[in-house]
Amino acid sequence: MPTTDPIADFLVRIRNALRVRKPSVDIPFSQMKSDLARVLMDCNFIHDYVHVDEGPQGYIRVYLKYTPQGEAAIKGLRRISKPGLRRYVGQRQIPRVFNGLGVSILTTSRGIMTGNQARKEGLGGEVIAEIW
Repeated sequence: MPTTDPIADFLVRIRNALRVRKPSVDIPFSQMKSDLARVLMDCNFIHDYVHVDEGPQGYIRVYLKYTPQGEAAIKGLRRISKPGLRRYVGQRQIPRVFNGLGVSILTTSRGIMTGNQARKEGLGGEVIAEIW
């Protein structure tokens, strides 16, 4: 059964895999999910991600990151803008997550980027998620 919110599905799969300490998680491919994985890797929340072209759609294999003590690099994830209630912000209203310890992820006219990148480029957009 297809999901109505693929971004929430992406975040939940990562959260569930982190809770059971899996080294990687497979997520059905879409370009937006691939861009989200790229942002997570750029922010050092995951080790790497790979697009595997198998089946009708393919999937993204996300390699999760843990500390030497076994704690996950991602402490929490939260979906902000949902299909039933979209959250758009201007450049000055981009939220700070845990006073800069986390990141907000936005989709802008120039693609998916962190809140800090959007602020530097003078862009606003839809706040997809917050990660810390």
